Amino acid sequence: MASSSSGIVAGLTAAALVTVGVLAWQAGTNVPAELAGKPVPSASAASKAPRDRNNPTALPAGSGSGERVVYSVDDDRVWLVGEGDKVRRTFRVTPGTVDPWPGEYHVTSRSNQVTGSDGAPVEHVVRFANVEGVAIGFSVAVGSAPPQTQAAPRTGGIRESREDGDAMWQFATIGRKVVVIR
Repeated sequence: MASSSSGIVAGLTAAALVTVGVLAWQAGTNVPAELAGKPVPSASAASKAPRDRNNPTALPAGSGSGERVVYSVDDDRVWLVGEGDKVRRTFRVTPGTVDPWPGEYHVTSRSNQVTGSDGAPVEHVVRFANVEGVAIGFSVAVGSAPPQTQAAPRTGGIRESREDGDAMWQFATIGRKVVVIR
């Protein structure tokens, strides 16, 4: 009887391990996109958000709702949007060599001062995405950029002016929504 009960225990243990393995795999494939550093698809992600031809700096229709940062990769423009979809500030930026995909993200980290991936000292870094191992975020360059090497690095730094970087730093705290549009 002892050998049959040990066989039952072994069978139940194996079944439990298989069940735990399947549940772990399912949990890994169902991680929310914003926690996995991937964009959350949005209505504006598929195509370029409509623009007001009479006012090119106006907030594009279909760029989300609520308090958020809106970044247009095609227009190299940012809008800081407060309550009631009121634009607090809009400004031009200079993108890095790697663009984030259209979609909805959230600010995941911030650094007051660091060295950028291009070797330049930067401050007020607000990160919100990661594309193929390249961190994507807004920042302000401090001083002049280092001389370019023959092979330019892949960079995700979206550079702002000092004044615009200060406004972004105040507005885009951890968890703030960032909507990327074309």
